[in-house]
Amino acid sequence: MNAIIPENLKRLADFCPEPLYLVGGSVRDYLCGFPVGADADWDLCSPATEDEFLRAAERAGCTVRSVYRNTGTVKLTAPDGAGYEFTRFRSDKYVRGVHAPSEITFTSDMGVDARRRDFTCNAVYYDVARERFVDPLGGREDIANRKLRTVAPAKKVFGEDGLRLMRLCRFAAQLGFSPDEECLFGAKEHAALVQDVVPERVFTELTHVLLADGKHGLSDGPYRGLALLRETGVLPFVLPELALGQDMAQRSDFHAYDVLEHTFRCVRYAPREIRYAALLHDAGKPFCMKRDGNFHAHPAEGARIAREILSRLKAPNRLTEETEKLVLLHMVDFDCRMRESKVRLTIAENASLLPRLLALKQADFSACKDDLSPAPTVVKWKRILSEMRAENAPTTVAELDVNGAELIALGVLPRRTGEALHELLRFAALDGTRNRKHVLLARAKKFFTEVSS
Repeated sequence: MNAIIPENLKRLADFCPEPLYLVGGSVRDYLCGFPVGADADWDLCSPATEDEFLRAAERAGCTVRSVYRNTGTVKLTAPDGAGYEFTRFRSDKYVRGVHAPSEITFTSDMGVDARRRDFTCNAVYYDVARERFVDPLGGREDIANRKLRTVAPAKKVFGEDGLRLMRLCRFAAQLGFSPDEECLFGAKEHAALVQDVVPERVFTELTHVLLADGKHGLSDGPYRGLALLRETGVLPFVLPELALGQDMAQRSDFHAYDVLEHTFRCVRYAPREIRYAALLHDAGKPFCMKRDGNFHAHPAEGARIAREILSRLKAPNRLTEETEKLVLLHMVDFDCRMRESKVRLTIAENASLLPRLLALKQADFSACKDDLSPAPTVVKWKRILSEMRAENAPTTVAELDVNGAELIALGVLPRRTGEALHELLRFAALDGTRNRKHVLLARAKKFFTEVSS
């Protein structure tokens, strides 16, 4: 491991009066055989005090960004601009379920420090100066066996910090590890404590699960993490709207799975950029079944529920708005009976979302019965889009053969320009031969006359 450690860290270790260790993700990932790049999270720890570490950092040419003496934490920037975080050996006590420790005691005992962590795979230390691993809790064996085992009795570990329930599912997704029996039982027993975690942290961990395949390339990671959220009983506390879909049957001629399993499989088949849309695309089904006895209105109700969920989780506005719209549109023309003219208009009205909408439609189709063949709706829409391109039919205002300035010169009121361009887009999208300047200007003149009359 010494070969991949930045020289700045080696220099820092040489100046530190106590052994300086790497711990956590960088050590774990190295032992897993995963690539550990220069931009890895190099978490540092030592029995050294903050003041001793600060003096070592100064001698090594590092810039101290912040010091938190109550937690024994120092954040610094190395001469090459890389950021590092140091934490003094310590033990933590918690108010049940609350993420932040209520009492901190510093120690020189690595075993005590190791037992304040979550899983043994994250409690293997690497002595930077002596170039050796130190494994107080048997984490290397657990890494070799791809096992998630808690550093202390699972009831204690999960009872202390509800965020560890989400981290369990994240590590299972990213690493391909499985919890041992005690770990799984402890998570189930304390599943409700995830409610004590602030929404932003839940969103962050859920995002890690949904994008888990990007961490180490484990293709089925997101499905694995979601399945563990369900198995531990955490899902009903995080996404109760989705959990209601478990064991909710669907039409057997279209579906092989219940609503929740279909949802997880939709995430499995979805590209990374639409994972939240895939996760929430059928969020309206349980609600509609309870209210109406059928799923007919689930796209509209699902869009509403998707917005409520993402707002509750404090998700970025852009993600919320895009997901809401994709959920609303995901069933449009699912039976391929929509008239081509209406498909053209739908394409023109949603051009910016079209690649993601088609990807969601494909994932939804594949998730029904694990059918990876092209979805009929996607085939149809791509054919129509290709025909539109061939005949120069616009899909965006920018592709029109006129612009706003030309409409204003024609006499269209500036405040009506956007409305006029949108109407021209719909007009020309139906027939590419209409996308000619003289045709569009004539149409605009008529449009303006009609609007102003």
